[in-house]
Amino acid sequence: MTYDQLDALGIDHKWLGPLEEVFNKYDISTPQRQACFIGQCAHESGNFKILQENLNYSAEGLMKTWPSRFPTKEIADQYARQPAKIAGKVYNGRLGNTSEEEAAKFLGRGLIQLTGKENYEHCGSGLGVDLVGNPDWLANPKYAALSAGWYWNKRNLNALADNMQIEEMTKKINGGSIGLEDRKAKINKVLDIIS
Repeated sequence: MTYDQLDALGIDHKWLGPLEEVFNKYDISTPQRQACFIGQCAHESGNFKILQENLNYSAEGLMKTWPSRFPTKEIADQYARQPAKIAGKVYNGRLGNTSEEEAAKFLGRGLIQLTGKENYEHCGSGLGVDLVGNPDWLANPKYAALSAGWYWNKRNLNALADNMQIEEMTKKINGGSIGLEDRKAKINKVLDIIS
């Protein structure tokens, strides 16, 4: 990667070092792998700008995003615009969180929105740092990128990138195919710029 390539992608120069570190650490070493990694991360992070999940949802947003947890407007109204309370409702008892406080503390952070105490523990162990004690580190470019690389490696996404299996890759990143066309467009743009 070069600064000119980052400029062409609309990505801040502060990402050059973290991306190079991730590419070296996790063998994201071909144009296809790099394009898939950058394209997926760009979609997940609003083009490398959103490094922490925003849970400031309206009642309508809650019902649309988590219909099983907020099945009625009456229930959703009790949580609307209360991020910590929303985190407790949607993440407590899941992903290693054992309290509403943990659910609010270990919300999605990083380029691929690592979520939950268990993921923070495993990623921190993999990177050799204490992310449970320092969850905000994932909102820093270095660890935002490294956590995405750790997740990428854990899910064996280089193999999918080698075959340009973007839909399968997307399912492993977000559990579905949300934003698939945008992801494809971003990946193809990166590939055009770095090839």
